[in-house]
Amino acid sequence: QVQLVESGGGLVQPGGSLRLSCAASGFTFSMVFMRWYRQAPGKERELAASITSTGTSTNYADSVKGRFFISRDNAKNTVYLQMNSLKPEDTAVYYCYAPLGYGGSWGQGTQVTVSS
Repeated sequence: QVQLVESGGGLVQPGGSLRLSCAASGFTFSMVFMRWYRQAPGKERELAASITSTGTSTNYADSVKGRFFISRDNAKNTVYLQMNSLKPEDTAVYYCYAPLGYGGSWGQGTQVTVSS
């Protein structure tokens, strides 16, 4: 059974940083590309960042490029999202995604709120 458990969200001031973690289980993590999505209030879910199974290639949405960094530790079955220079518009629920099963597999999400 695929499980994705996000952690690390919270309240942060503009300009601050957070690191999100997603602990994966129930599948061969090292063979699967992973993604972070986010969904802001009243908006559709959008792709924020993705990383290949080996971690050698990453992609980012234009809105987070240069501020967010995705990485993974295949020995720990964990994918990370380092978020720097956070802005109020980064406020959203952040979800971990694995391309497994019909429609893919999602974590429960972790709330990130950027506010002074």
